Amino acid sequence: MHLVHNILVTFLAFVFIVSGLSKLGGSDKGLSGVRELNVPDWISRIVGAIEALAALGLIYSLRYPDDFFGWFSLAYLWCAMAGAISLHSRANKLKQAFPSFILITLLSITLVIS
Repeated sequence: MHLVHNILVTFLAFVFIVSGLSKLGGSDKGLSGVRELNVPDWISRIVGAIEALAALGLIYSLRYPDDFFGWFSLAYLWCAMAGAISLHSRANKLKQAFPSFILITLLSITLVIS
């Protein structure tokens, strides 16, 4: 189980650091998904910064697995994906929420096997 956990954490860290930095950088591609949901760019940048920090927390948790910070990072990212699914649902764009659904599923599995 430890190997599966490390693989999932590494994958999730990579995905969220790329996603967070693209939002934080303000690129059109990084912000296009949230712009369609009528979320202001400044909120998206804050979420992107926290996503990137949480991804660094996941990397930290690989080195220090007993520390609380790794679990907190997983829990924050789970809440962020739940919020993304909720926003997509409110905008009647559930097809675009599929990546968030996959990520929340992987986060849930990772939380359970932690």
